[in-house]
Amino acid sequence: MVLILLGAPGSGKGTQAAMISQKLALPVISTGDILRAAIRDKTDIGVKAKSFVDEGKLVPDEIVAEALRQRLEGGDCAGGYILDGFPRTIPQAELLEELGISPQTALSIEVPDSDIEHRMGGRRVCACGAVFHLTHKPPKAEGVCDICSCTLIQRADDKPETVRERLRIYHEQSEPLKGFYERLGRLKCVVGSGSVEETNRRVMDALA
Repeated sequence: MVLILLGAPGSGKGTQAAMISQKLALPVISTGDILRAAIRDKTDIGVKAKSFVDEGKLVPDEIVAEALRQRLEGGDCAGGYILDGFPRTIPQAELLEELGISPQTALSIEVPDSDIEHRMGGRRVCACGAVFHLTHKPPKAEGVCDICSCTLIQRADDKPETVRERLRIYHEQSEPLKGFYERLGRLKCVVGSGSVEETNRRVMDALA
């Protein structure tokens, strides 16, 4: 099985990818991790990518796709894999098809924008790594970590104006991928509202 997960930021793609990986024994292949490793190891791809990163530019799709192609030659990918972080746009999806990297299933996790804004806007984090939510998992003392008693903060990515901008970019650039994969007969959609476990049951049913 070759799978990509679609959905807005905050829809739970990362959480579901990890759960699918564990249940189906499929590696999660992250283009971000691949590029960081290539830069660290100073491979040919890494040297090319670093020149763009050092200038604060996005790494071109062709370089990302080539790094991905090389990674997929690893033995752990022989039985399938889950793609994380690529493709995010239709041109990237078309590039993967040209390289013969064709996901059998594009699974879209559907969560209304209002729910995502609530999820992310209510999140509070601590420097120790603990994560809380003002509604679903509030700390015992307001603004204070249960574990280390440090002050909780709201990450910049979780602030309302940032969340709305990330959603705008998703709808403009990434959501059209649903139509792309629907035309190829590979799109499946599941409701992502409710608990993580409820969503995962829907995900696994869709993949069965």
